[in-house]
Amino acid sequence: MTVSQTIRVGVISGSTRVVRAGPQIAAWVRQIIETDLKQTPAPGGVALEFETIDLGAMGLPLLDEPGIPAHIGTADGYTHEHTRAWSRQVAALDGFVFVTAQHNWGIPAGLKNAIDYLYNEWRGKPFMVVTYGGHGGVHAAAALQLVLGGGLKMLALKETVNLTYPGKDVFDKCTRGQPLGLPPAGTATIWQDRQEDIAKTWRELAATLAKKAEKAT
Repeated sequence: MTVSQTIRVGVISGSTRVVRAGPQIAAWVRQIIETDLKQTPAPGGVALEFETIDLGAMGLPLLDEPGIPAHIGTADGYTHEHTRAWSRQVAALDGFVFVTAQHNWGIPAGLKNAIDYLYNEWRGKPFMVVTYGGHGGVHAAAALQLVLGGGLKMLALKETVNLTYPGKDVFDKCTRGQPLGLPPAGTATIWQDRQEDIAKTWRELAATLAKKAEKAT
């Protein structure tokens, strides 16, 4: 069955540090996905739109809502306008690609804060995780799988993609927020061997999104 609706996917850059590599890595991940879509269209002929969300540019304050997110059904139920805007943005998306660093073996505080603002806007939606770091960010990936898949009842894929810094030079560039030369901005070939892993995980997410959309029709 062909699904005629447009599926909207948010690519979330999770690091909120002032000096960070997250946005350029998220842009690279998005490019890999969009390139793969040209070669392997999404199942069921679904149309896909992507929206990049840079949490570092949003400036969400530390969670300051008086209500419990699970008890709030619409954006109008929140007290603060920044929460209402965030609620509307997430509610309008059907699935997510989380691209994030690992901080002290866990989820970066800014990302966890943004997640915790909401509940029903996340619930039931599929997601994939791409982490990066000195050890690939495996602990942050595992924590995200637990928080999103368990706590928020989102649809977790079995596999995550974990990108390990290939050397001290890349680590230094990341910690200084310097350009890594990744496409589309550059032609660097770091993590070239992981591009297929990202594309493969994306195809699984796309299939999950298509199935979910078909059931909703």
